[in-house]
Amino acid sequence: MSANESTLLAGFQQLQQQINQQIIGQPKLTERMLIALLADGHILVEGPPGLAKTKAIKTLSELIEGSFHRIQFTPDLLPSDITGTEIYRPETGLFEFQSGPIFHNLLLADEINRAPAKVQAALLEAMAEGQVSVGKRSLPMAPLFMVMATQNPLEQEGTYPLPEAQLDRFMMHLEVDYPEAEAERQILDLVENEARQNESTIGVQMTQTQLFAARQAVLNLYMADSIKDYIVQLVIATRQGEKYSQELADWIAVGVSPRATIALSLGARAHAWLNGQEFVTPDNVQAIIHDVFRHRLLLNFEAQAQNLSEDDVTDKILQLVPIA
Repeated sequence: MSANESTLLAGFQQLQQQINQQIIGQPKLTERMLIALLADGHILVEGPPGLAKTKAIKTLSELIEGSFHRIQFTPDLLPSDITGTEIYRPETGLFEFQSGPIFHNLLLADEINRAPAKVQAALLEAMAEGQVSVGKRSLPMAPLFMVMATQNPLEQEGTYPLPEAQLDRFMMHLEVDYPEAEAERQILDLVENEARQNESTIGVQMTQTQLFAARQAVLNLYMADSIKDYIVQLVIATRQGEKYSQELADWIAVGVSPRATIALSLGARAHAWLNGQEFVTPDNVQAIIHDVFRHRLLLNFEAQAQNLSEDDVTDKILQLVPIA
């Protein structure tokens, strides 16, 4: 690793520490946000209310050079509220495009499943193709564009489950849970101290130039052909489960898409780089596979009857597919 890459890595590790100081008890959430940022991906976070999901990306946005916007998804939200709309200017007699919040660098789609599918779909083109079509024009997104969406699993009334096509655009689907008692006490102390001091503890921002250089370092990280073959076989096991076990084939209705292969490769590279490794290992792949597969695997009735989750099926795949 060159001196420049070592400096970039130290900067990202410091960034991770700073976020962990603000978001106590959720180190996995912090790590996955940085992995998505390094891999130029998007992340869906699901968990009960009050677990600092919103604060996490706000804190990240304050530590990175770039604009941030939060959209509260509601049933009456319109697609134009996200992408923007054309406004008529009487003085010129022309229509002028007023850009929406989607044109910020970091976008928080809060409680995304509270808006209907047509509104959720307003994010599709931007997330998958890096552009937004308005009338006859296609407007490009900024090179730094990341969506972090949240949803609450406890309340299902008045919600609109995300279609598979929308879910597939997210690189990872992370489930967060309540912190332990020790972390809960630290949260209490942190909130009290912040209220007394009434000042920000945010450190130095990371520039977009540094971020793009870090992304290039992640892409250049060595990955052996055997690791690539291992990733492909893990993906193929979700589509051709009978090659490994008839039981596995009986559990899966639809396997994961090629986007899962790409996400697994980029995520494993980012995970390895963030941990200071010189190359990618099977451990890096196994560390993120649950978050990559969780929202892409569709289980059939057989699995549901046995009360199996997507994570359980992924565990079975890891047991059956030999490490290259």
